[in-house]
Amino acid sequence: MFLLFILLPLFSLIVLNLPFRAMMKKAAFWWLLVLLALQVYLAIGYVFGFFGFDLNAPIYPLSFSLNVDNFGCVALLSTAVVLGAVLLAAKYIIKEEEKLFNFISLLFIILAGSNGLALTTDIFSLYIFIEITTVASFILISFDKEKLVLEAVFKYIILSAVATVLMLLSIALFLLVSGKTDFSAIHAVLINSPHSLIVMFATGVFICALFIKGGLMPFHGWLPDVYSSAPAPVSALLAGIITKLVGIFTLMRLLVSVVNFDNPIRQVILFVGALSVVAGALAAAGQSDFKRMLAYSSISQVGYIVLGLGAGNALGIMGALFHLFNHSVFKSSLFINSAAIELQAGTRDMNKLGGLSAKMPVTSTTCLISSLSTAGMPPLAGFWSKLIIVLALWASGNYGYAALAVIAGILTLAYFISMQRRVFFGNIKEEFAGIKEPGFGLLLPACLLSAITIGLGLVFPFCLKLLKF
Repeated sequence: MFLLFILLPLFSLIVLNLPFRAMMKKAAFWWLLVLLALQVYLAIGYVFGFFGFDLNAPIYPLSFSLNVDNFGCVALLSTAVVLGAVLLAAKYIIKEEEKLFNFISLLFIILAGSNGLALTTDIFSLYIFIEITTVASFILISFDKEKLVLEAVFKYIILSAVATVLMLLSIALFLLVSGKTDFSAIHAVLINSPHSLIVMFATGVFICALFIKGGLMPFHGWLPDVYSSAPAPVSALLAGIITKLVGIFTLMRLLVSVVNFDNPIRQVILFVGALSVVAGALAAAGQSDFKRMLAYSSISQVGYIVLGLGAGNALGIMGALFHLFNHSVFKSSLFINSAAIELQAGTRDMNKLGGLSAKMPVTSTTCLISSLSTAGMPPLAGFWSKLIIVLALWASGNYGYAALAVIAGILTLAYFISMQRRVFFGNIKEEFAGIKEPGFGLLLPACLLSAITIGLGLVFPFCLKLLKF
């Protein structure tokens, strides 16, 4: 049944671009919203066991290597939530009907690619869905065709192409040793021949490619430029799901479902995660551009996900998956807040702002909630996922990494407090005396995402009993 979540967006894209385009342009927004709402319902229902039927049942005569599990459902849920927020923001920001329709058409492609990536159990199909999502994101980033954006997307394309070559090389080697490309066949070979040079090389190459796709340090060179120069809704989309799914979620899927997750690999994962956590936080603390600060903060928060994965135990994997969802929510909210500030004040330079909370109280409040969740403050959702990751690191004997995660959390809190002080606190400057909140189209997604952050933080301890593991 979940095959429909790949087929429906693609079929919708075809139908919406047939004749009667004037009518289709008006219907596209609402139809995508319906698909996203249905996806949220099915993903939550599967995780908590609400359904009495098999969502993995095939759709005859179609046959495809897909499987629904808790990993995939978290990715489906993250995709639907972030795409919904981006869709609302885009409708407010993009005024031209034709341009908005083209943007929504690309979101249908993103939805199909992301859903396929979340559900596939074949490594070559995984690569195909990664490339579908990535290529659509290239177009979205360069949507406004500005010079700085085109320069940033060129860096992204070049480094992404390197990652693509590495993935194809790795897949070819896996096919050579296993004869198949499905996860189970490759996993069997890795178990039987863990010390084979070809297997070790293929594994290392694929992991390196995913580090590039996910923007982890030291492969992060493209990420700050792309996040800061892309159109506002696209920045939220990239930070919320694109780089997290094609890089980090795929890394989690590879290590949990395919690779023999032994100690040497864990040590590499832990080191890269720790480097990203610390270096990303330090770089974020030195920024004056709001979106660029959020870009480096994203690198740091992704590092937490990788640290949880590197712990190598069930608790760490759970924390990593939970933080992936939390990061999708609070970072998308922060980029939408950034868009609101830039639209109303005309600048993202935090040193030129100040006192905006008096004129933009809703934006100030939602920004504060998301900032505190990013820093891991209780009782918000980000606190629980970071706590689980720290406990997992401690339980696995990685005491130094656990301490580093806590210290980096304090640094995260420090630079977000600095951001709040520079942007929202104090007396408002004369040139901003006449500004006001943006329209409902930007306030609604920010409020909804903040509500998820608060609500999930409050109910998470009680939800543990209901989760279907």
